[in-house]
Amino acid sequence: MDRVNTTGVRATARIRAHGDGRGGTSLPVLESDGPLAVRRTRGSGAEARVMLVGAMSGPLGGDHFTVRADVEQGARLRVGSAAATLALPGQSKGEARYDVRLTVADGAELHWLPEQLISVRDSELRVSTQVDLAAGARLVLREEQVLGRAGEEPGGLASRLTLRIAGRTVLDQELVCGAGAPGGWDGPAVLAGHRAVGQLLVARPEFADAPVAARVVGEGAVVLPLAGPAVLVGAVAPDALRLRRLLDAALASLTPASG
Repeated sequence: MDRVNTTGVRATARIRAHGDGRGGTSLPVLESDGPLAVRRTRGSGAEARVMLVGAMSGPLGGDHFTVRADVEQGARLRVGSAAATLALPGQSKGEARYDVRLTVADGAELHWLPEQLISVRDSELRVSTQVDLAAGARLVLREEQVLGRAGEEPGGLASRLTLRIAGRTVLDQELVCGAGAPGGWDGPAVLAGHRAVGQLLVARPEFADAPVAARVVGEGAVVLPLAGPAVLVGAVAPDALRLRRLLDAALASLTPASG
């Protein structure tokens, strides 16, 4: 259960996906508590689908949320969220934390596609996403952050994204922006005045034999190959809608044509 104390709420959601041996995916673990809720939705073919649903407002100041997903051999899992996540100030002073921990086994595939995280004025949030892939795993992961609601200055936001493939770290980056961030975060070398920023990670074993070349996608997005069978797309945009369009276009350019 969630535990409420002077430092806020602690809550954990857990997902475990397993290949059922018949070409499908089962979900032997689907647990959540407090402000976090996980719900299975209608899947497609071999893929199981899960939706993250916010049962309460948050994360608020002092809260600590954790989401864990383990995708085992032969499983295919797609995780989304029902709505954007709002980082809000709370009665408890101090930083809120939102940790995501993902593991994907050989022959398994994970699409992690939540909606945007919005940093509300006077909030303070630290997000940490750690992904561990086996050498033969597949991944599509999208992160989007929006700095403030319409006409609003953002709160403080620190976001760290780490990717390991077969035990080797191929990406470890951190972005600190908004209230209290070091000077320059809004300058031409970082966000250049934009208020929406996103990352897209795509990992496929075939990238080892056919590496993806670095290139620009649209206005504000760039594809960067990593030191492993994976690529990172970084994008900035004036708003969430244009950010999503940039990331969708980048993903389409990385997806083999069917037929």
